[in-house]
Amino acid sequence: MGISQYIKEIGRGARGAKPLTREQAADLFGQVLDGTVTDLEIGGFCLAMRIKGETPEEMAGFLDATHARLNRLPAADRPLIVLPSYNGARRLPVLTPLLALLLAREGLPVLVHGSATETSRVLASNVLEALDVPALPAIRKIPSGEVGFAPTELLNPALKRLLDVRRVVGLRNPGHSVVKLMQPTTGPCVIVASYTHPEYARTMGETFELMGMTALLSRGLEGEVVSDPRRTAQIDGFVRGVRSELQAQESGTASEVPGLPKEIDVATTAAYTRRVLDGELPVPEAIATQVRHITQLASHA
Repeated sequence: MGISQYIKEIGRGARGAKPLTREQAADLFGQVLDGTVTDLEIGGFCLAMRIKGETPEEMAGFLDATHARLNRLPAADRPLIVLPSYNGARRLPVLTPLLALLLAREGLPVLVHGSATETSRVLASNVLEALDVPALPAIRKIPSGEVGFAPTELLNPALKRLLDVRRVVGLRNPGHSVVKLMQPTTGPCVIVASYTHPEYARTMGETFELMGMTALLSRGLEGEVVSDPRRTAQIDGFVRGVRSELQAQESGTASEVPGLPKEIDVATTAAYTRRVLDGELPVPEAIATQVRHITQLASHA
């Protein structure tokens, strides 16, 4: 079916729009990624979905289309830990590199993937580069105990172009959800996912269940997948689609985290990360807990 017919179905507003089947969503998103549609049609698709919102079946279809077109990494010797990083730091240091390196220290292969979606934030990729983890120049296997960073365009250039639509229309689109849920490897993996708004937690969780994925889902730090070191958030785990609650949310926010800098620039964040890894500063308990849960999920992936 042509994309205009799909837009007609999903573009009737929040109440009048009809959800797509998984197969229809895969066909639609495949056309978008294949570049067989016009920029105007892509804009219509993005705005229509932003108003309507994605159902789990639609997300599964979008992921089906994405997985069929990804440049996937070869299977690692252990389940690959996948950390999407698309938000960066705004008020607190970006601690996704710390989480990645702590997981690698547990002997796990770790892939961080991402790209800049907002120009005003400090990115995990910049901090990783300062920690001697440069961007991968090509697709390759990630050895156990190593962190690799893959720019989105290395995994799929069309997906990166879809993310960049936000710079034009100013709104997120299904591409921003897809990159947080996709499985960029041919082997077993654990997807570490986060949400900011509670409604996305339901959609993301039901998508993991529908697709039989192994994943960890919790409220992240300013849109990043790493746990907020000031809070005890709810954490749900999924093993091949079966959900379990790993941690219950607790109220309250700590006023201070030992050693956590006030500045969020790359150099300061990298220096803090090194000091934690070297044992000079404590690992924030929320992040240490997250590492334990991810390691446990990897043993069942």
